[in-house]
Amino acid sequence: GEVAVIDPGPADPRHLEALAGAVRGERVAAVLVTHAHRDHSEGARAFAERVGAPVLAHGDPAGARSPLMAGLAARGGLGGGEGIDAGFRPDSRIGEGAEISGPGWTLAAIATPGHLSDHLSFRWGEAVFSGDVAMGWATTLISPPDGDLAAFRASIGRLRALAPARLYPGHGAPVEAPERLLAHLLEHRAARERQIVGALAEAPAAIPDLVARLYGDVDPRLHPAAARNVLAHLIDLAARGKVRTQGALAPEARFEIAR
Repeated sequence: GEVAVIDPGPADPRHLEALAGAVRGERVAAVLVTHAHRDHSEGARAFAERVGAPVLAHGDPAGARSPLMAGLAARGGLGGGEGIDAGFRPDSRIGEGAEISGPGWTLAAIATPGHLSDHLSFRWGEAVFSGDVAMGWATTLISPPDGDLAAFRASIGRLRALAPARLYPGHGAPVEAPERLLAHLLEHRAARERQIVGALAEAPAAIPDLVARLYGDVDPRLHPAAARNVLAHLIDLAARGKVRTQGALAPEARFEIAR
């Protein structure tokens, strides 16, 4: 038969050998990549050359940033870029509405930025391959400027509107109750926002102070990632006029409630 492979993963020879074995006897029509993080995209070129298929993806995180994030990135000092596959180049760039078809199947691309600005999900009938925007085992990292909390909320809203019967996430098992997971992801972010606003209502604070307060029960090794998520929340809150910075908006700034 004819198949598509989504997110071939890292450029690990043993992994790619196992992947080739999984599609042995099939013709690979396309190699699709949900987003340009190394654990999803790095092995795409080697695998595509092995099976003789084109690599299709958006593939341009910097070009897909929202105007707000593009402006912040241009000023510099925002950090971020964790895990981005800077050398990734698809054979063809695709975006919202692109369709990839084979005998008896069609995959439709859905723009779902938030975790990464170039993120695509792929609808297959009543199922959606959701990459990292909705994962099966944890909430996702949102690290500005390529991660964007406002875009993440909108993307989760889009997936909810599609009402898929099943999600196939980039990490974790298939999700048989997508609405429950998607609602949880939005509520998790809303709860974190309430915590941040509550802390700032007591006193202005910098991100390390907020992380220590809000993530005190979390393994300290995860605090750097938590700090990026807190920054994403603060940028979003500032854009909505709910908080402001003492000085330029940057990871080292002190934040306070806008009054």
